[in-house]
Amino acid sequence: MILILRALGLGDLATAVPAIRGLRAAYPGERLALAAPAGLTPLIELIGGVEAVIDTPGLGAALPGGLGAALPGGLSPSIAVNLHGSGPESHRLLQSVAPAKLWAFACAEAGFSDGPPWIAEEHEVARWCRLLRYYGVDADQQELGLATPRAEVPHGVTIIHPGAKSGTRRWPPDRFAAVARALRADGHTVVVTGAAAERPLAVRVAEAAGLSDRDVPATGLDELAALVAHARLVISGDTGISHLATAYRTPSVTLFGPMSPARWGPPDRPYHRTLWKGTRSEPGDRPGPPHPALLAIGEKEVLRAAGEALG
Repeated sequence: MILILRALGLGDLATAVPAIRGLRAAYPGERLALAAPAGLTPLIELIGGVEAVIDTPGLGAALPGGLGAALPGGLSPSIAVNLHGSGPESHRLLQSVAPAKLWAFACAEAGFSDGPPWIAEEHEVARWCRLLRYYGVDADQQELGLATPRAEVPHGVTIIHPGAKSGTRRWPPDRFAAVARALRADGHTVVVTGAAAERPLAVRVAEAAGLSDRDVPATGLDELAALVAHARLVISGDTGISHLATAYRTPSVTLFGPMSPARWGPPDRPYHRTLWKGTRSEPGDRPGPPHPALLAIGEKEVLRAAGEALG
């Protein structure tokens, strides 16, 4: 069995897809187990090739008996692969299950030197592919696609997604509403999406754009992925739904604030547009108001980028 650690969110998992696929192709006879939040299981199933999901909502998550007790069959893995980070916490979590081999970036604090160096400004997709290549496994950075769920959703809509994990990555709601109004006037069928906790924000944006509650669909992960797969356009901040647009090659405009698109942006495709007014990457998941680089982006720029993505 090969154990993969990626105990993070939707967008983080999406950037690890090429590495997971590389492991699947290199070890077709091994069982793959992924330690990740159980809520991401619908997305994990769209990747394919992962036989077991071990609910790991974070490195400090309480797992009865520890991570080892949660492994299928209670067996120690032949290889444990750290696709989570470079810090000692993630290394030690995998070391606790006594794998025959640990594949990870070098970390002196965890007493692990057999690994490549961490490069802070590296693109997240390239990072994990480079890690696998160090250990002799080929991973194609373009292998970002996901299977399309069979969920019944409307086709051809334009998705406005105003939420993000932290306040510094959220463009002001009134600006999202202005963009939605302009696109609707231009003939787009607009819907506003968000996680359950983001629904009040989504409703606020929809109302300001002249839309109704019917235009704020309640979506699970399956429905959201299907909605993006069949969408005309996705406009969002630097958050998970932008990675779904990448996976399904759906035209998109992504607004970046503290983090540079050079680290988290989509592949170089004419139908994916990124907007960023920053000069260097900063920590992205912090409380507080929108980052100044995000506030520097205006509605007209977003609408112009949308036209370019669709063109």
